[in-house]
Amino acid sequence: MTPTKTTTTIVDPDHGWEPDDELAGFQLRVLNLTASPLEVETQAEVHGLTATLIRRGRPTRERAVLYIHGWNDYFFQSHMADFWAERGFDFYALELRRYGRGLRPGMLAGYIADLDEYAEELDLAVAEVARHHDRVTLHAHSTGGLVAALYADAHPSDFNGLVLNSPWLDLQGSALVRAVTATVMRQIGSRTPITAIPLPDNGFYARTVNSDLGGEWTYDSTRKTSSQFGLWAGWLRAIIEGHRRVNEGLAIHSPVQVLISSRSDFRRTWDAEALSAADTVLDVRRLAAASPKLGRCVTLVRIDDGLHDLALSRPAVRATYFDEIDRWVRAYVA
Repeated sequence: MTPTKTTTTIVDPDHGWEPDDELAGFQLRVLNLTASPLEVETQAEVHGLTATLIRRGRPTRERAVLYIHGWNDYFFQSHMADFWAERGFDFYALELRRYGRGLRPGMLAGYIADLDEYAEELDLAVAEVARHHDRVTLHAHSTGGLVAALYADAHPSDFNGLVLNSPWLDLQGSALVRAVTATVMRQIGSRTPITAIPLPDNGFYARTVNSDLGGEWTYDSTRKTSSQFGLWAGWLRAIIEGHRRVNEGLAIHSPVQVLISSRSDFRRTWDAEALSAADTVLDVRRLAAASPKLGRCVTLVRIDDGLHDLALSRPAVRATYFDEIDRWVRAYVA
């Protein structure tokens, strides 16, 4: 009897990856998307629509974490990758379409008409990570936290945990203000989605983080806190629809950790001490109220003196933030 010949498929972990010229020790992979650019994105048609998957070194461990950034943001927080690596995780970050390294001239920065459209790049990213890792944890910030929660709800078996840093789960303001805003945005967003919505920005948040303005962090200001990130009616309509789904209740199977600042501060005059120790972007009370609606196992942690992006807070504060993640990971994921 002739022995059956078996064929072993060797997965090349470096296929399609190239060095990231911006972050030493990181690599990136361009994800080509099938969706067509918007009609107003005339110059973008030359470049096509892409997302970017970034990783810290070659895959060597069973466990991995996939990070998703927030609105008006991109991945530059290498210290966060170091944190996960020290705890036995390979680290990946996904920059969504019209963000970060994939943002091209002519594109509407950050625009999306339906949050479910992000499933295209998320499917590609998760598939790539899953080729090398048995267990994947999601880590996401702000708007990325909303995107991650909705995606995890639709893919119950893909992740063993979610860590959400100030996830944008609801609008701020009273119930009446939120209801009126949602109604108006649904109408405008469905009729004229590219209508620009005035977005007053006092620049306070940038002053708390940007090293050029007195903060601690150096980053590309054309990709973060940039005037090209307009507020579009269609985009806000998509966000509000995501909030509605959260409010009706998700059923995320894996454990979820939500970390928020202990307070918000929306004052209109600059106060370095106060505004460097609060969330100046979202209402943390609304985030706390919405968090239990994510799933059956949700841990809520309030971080004293935390910024909106807790990972960019003062050294002692972000140490507490990472300590809380470490404790949760050891309890629920490890």
